[in-house]
Amino acid sequence: MTNPIVKAFWDEPTGSWQYVFHDPETMKGAIVDPVLDYDANAGATYTKNAQAILDYVRDTGIKVEWILDTHPHADHFSAGPWLKEQLGAPTAIGEKVVGVQKLWQVIYNLPEDFPTDGSQWDHLWADGDTFKVGTIDVRVIFSPGHTLASVTYVAGDAAFVHDTLMMPDSGTSRADFPGGSSRDLYETIQKILSLPDETRVFIGHDYAPKGREAQCEATVGQHKAMNIHLRNAPSEAEYREVRDARDATLPLPKLMLAALQVNVRGGRLPEPEGNGRSYLKVPMNYFEPR
Repeated sequence: MTNPIVKAFWDEPTGSWQYVFHDPETMKGAIVDPVLDYDANAGATYTKNAQAILDYVRDTGIKVEWILDTHPHADHFSAGPWLKEQLGAPTAIGEKVVGVQKLWQVIYNLPEDFPTDGSQWDHLWADGDTFKVGTIDVRVIFSPGHTLASVTYVAGDAAFVHDTLMMPDSGTSRADFPGGSSRDLYETIQKILSLPDETRVFIGHDYAPKGREAQCEATVGQHKAMNIHLRNAPSEAEYREVRDARDATLPLPKLMLAALQVNVRGGRLPEPEGNGRSYLKVPMNYFEPR
């Protein structure tokens, strides 16, 4: 089995990890969860993160075959469409994204003709789908809990598990967003932990607790032995009690109400209005203060 070379990119403002993995034999690769930068104070997007990814794949000689989203993110904008323009590679996400689109169509009061069929991406993956990146076998695992649409990509010995697990010293990710579920997240984590112990687990976020350097990788075996939410809460009931109690103390992400109306569009801004500009809107008093 060919295993991928993985290059990680960290976006410090949002604590987000982005990845490029490629097959060293064919130099074919894929991008996972790229970030489009957003200055909320200025209402301005820019492409510092995406440009770094673009420079890396060009300098390394990687032929990008897919631009992959694991789910519609609540804490950053997706740079998938911009990278598609630069590289010509198709975009893809899990097929359950249509449920997220329908949910947030209501929250944002989007028009009835807003597409909720996932057509903003080039391809929608079903649970268990497989595809190739060069000679590397990639498997799609439906992995809800953080959102109702999340998927994990297992490429050789690397698993891109998005917002399910954090680093072992931080535990697991939250499950309190609309459509989230601690029960579903527990079941998803069990799927991930059933992978071989040597599987490299690449996470979606790290907030570098206690001043350590940001990290993105641990093995399945390390999570089994050291993950603070799994080690101390071995049963589903115990895990859900820990997860739900923790989620009740967390504020909503600063960029959530901006990011979701971009990311349900596949990373595109809302349609420009009569003056040629796009606008974001905030659903007032839909969410309770935290």
